[in-house]
Amino acid sequence: MRNALFIILIGLSLFGCKREVVVRDDGGVVLHYRKDPYKEPSGFAVRNLAKSDTDMVSELHLNATLSDLRTLMIKLYKRNPYELYKTGASDPERRAADIFNDYEFAELVGLGGARDIEAIQLAFDPEFIGDRVLALVGGMADMIMASYNHQHEFYVIDSLDPQKLYDAARNIEIAVWRLSNTYDEDGHLFLLSNSGIDDDVANLSYERLFGKLIGRQDMIARIVADKSDRTIKSVVQTLASALFIPIP
Repeated sequence: MRNALFIILIGLSLFGCKREVVVRDDGGVVLHYRKDPYKEPSGFAVRNLAKSDTDMVSELHLNATLSDLRTLMIKLYKRNPYELYKTGASDPERRAADIFNDYEFAELVGLGGARDIEAIQLAFDPEFIGDRVLALVGGMADMIMASYNHQHEFYVIDSLDPQKLYDAARNIEIAVWRLSNTYDEDGHLFLLSNSGIDDDVANLSYERLFGKLIGRQDMIARIVADKSDRTIKSVVQTLASALFIPIP
């Protein structure tokens, strides 16, 4: 009885509070409640009334992930300008903007219709002569969207699959390994990333960016699993021989 009364008091204390979800620089999410009973924030929308805290966190995780992938695409084009020249474009920022403005990533032009993990694999295919940056990052973005059921907004009636979110994180790990360890017939990496300009100094900005992408997917997978009381089946593979996991 005392516990029930405590829960009711907590609920009443939060009534009229503004709910704020903040994504930290390290990819973590913090949920705050701020007392504001008389004034709604300028960004308030009625549809938010149908969202749970998990829904709001899911949206923020997805938006942050797509933003990081866009940053990754720009960095890879700058590091691999030949891939940008293949497209006829000259501005990596504009190229990334054109691709990420299509949130469904339906027009990954030049990939022969390949999507998600099939597109990622093209980035490391010796026979592929197209834009490897688009194949890698566009494929990863499409895969991430698949793990979120190709939705950008979530409501209490929606249900994400924590296994798909978890599997997407493992696929990113595989892609990261291949990025630094897969070579063409001339002994050159298909795409330059972590190696420095003189190939002696590592550029750890890529490692940090990939770490945020993987960590964020794992975090939202755990959040959704806890909410839905579902179990995530762990996948153990040796990265050197690992296969990408299909995201249905």
